[in-house]
Amino acid sequence: MTQDFHSIRRLPPYVFEQVNRVKAAARKNGADIIDLGMGNPDLPTPEHITEKLIENARKPRTNRYSASKGIPGLRRAQATYYANRFGVKLDPDTQVVATLGSKEGFANMAQAITAPGDVVLVPNPSYPIHAFGFLMAGGVIRNVPSTPGPDYFVALERAIQHSIPKPIAVVLCYPSNPTAEVASLDFYKDLVAFAKKHELFLLSDIAYSEIYFDEAPPSILQVPGAFDVAVEFTSLSKTYSMPGWRVGFAVGNDRLIGALSRVKSYLDYGAFTPIQVAATAALTGPQDCVDEMRAIYKSRRDVLVDTFTRAGWEIPAPKASMFAWAPIPEKFRSMGSVEFAKLLVEKADVAVSPGAGFGEYGDDHVRIALVENEHRIRQAARNLRRFLETSDQTLHNVIPLAAAAR
Repeated sequence: MTQDFHSIRRLPPYVFEQVNRVKAAARKNGADIIDLGMGNPDLPTPEHITEKLIENARKPRTNRYSASKGIPGLRRAQATYYANRFGVKLDPDTQVVATLGSKEGFANMAQAITAPGDVVLVPNPSYPIHAFGFLMAGGVIRNVPSTPGPDYFVALERAIQHSIPKPIAVVLCYPSNPTAEVASLDFYKDLVAFAKKHELFLLSDIAYSEIYFDEAPPSILQVPGAFDVAVEFTSLSKTYSMPGWRVGFAVGNDRLIGALSRVKSYLDYGAFTPIQVAATAALTGPQDCVDEMRAIYKSRRDVLVDTFTRAGWEIPAPKASMFAWAPIPEKFRSMGSVEFAKLLVEKADVAVSPGAGFGEYGDDHVRIALVENEHRIRQAARNLRRFLETSDQTLHNVIPLAAAAR
């Protein structure tokens, strides 16, 4: 009776916890840790959304069970958002389901469509639920690149040829968490054609579609015929700074949406009704708040890239998302991302997310979240500069210890 349960055994060690322990210990000892790790927005939820929640929470009967697939007004609001933002028409009754964030939506979609041993193609590195949702559902994961381009389709073809049984679905995420890469509409057109040729479903995560700094990222559902094979997951968490509210959506292919809705009907009664009403107000109300948040993230990105680069760590500027995907400086690369992230906490009072937490092919990077204000980002850069300027003196001690720990 001491063995781990089957589903737990299929999960790898939670690498973020190793950094969290070092961070907690440093704070206990009085360190002022600048936390650029978890993608947990620090900006407040816009006031008109919060007021709508309060107003409806005071109404009688709103404390009762809600609708698992989302109240009709919320599903209509999401359909209107897609029409206005992407020019995509959705039937709110059959092609839209509200989820408890996009993470829950992915996990329950995996439960809905995966039989034991089914193969799913998942980018590596990628957000953990993209792989682990299917692993917990009994599926098998084959990795494909995160970068959209010719090599991506070569990898898909190879996976199709060498997978037994044939894969059932492809997961994609653009703007990417963690790499911040953006896909073009032409890429989506090629992917829809590929999916139809090989009878694959496409599960697209666009949780960061409204945090962009150049052109607005497209939806895969803009591609003619995409509804035959694709479902897309979105979230209000980052768009309206509502991560703890847990409101997201799955939209697209009727069959997949129907399967997800049925699974959810056995597992939950949906979010608290006043939250769903407030989420409706977010989608249908003034959108200048989204523009303001986007401008703040862009300004933070610019400060991060500039100050970290001048401190001695060159950071590529992300085109979208609230993350920078940063190559580990060459002299530290052999440590791997977990030990390097721990070292930053201990020596620079800066916390980042180790790239290995997003898949083994992310181990030469760390993810830096834009969740501190510009003053704190500049402070992090000053800490980093002091660490890098003295690192040669201590590096010969650190590297052997890190290698021994791997």
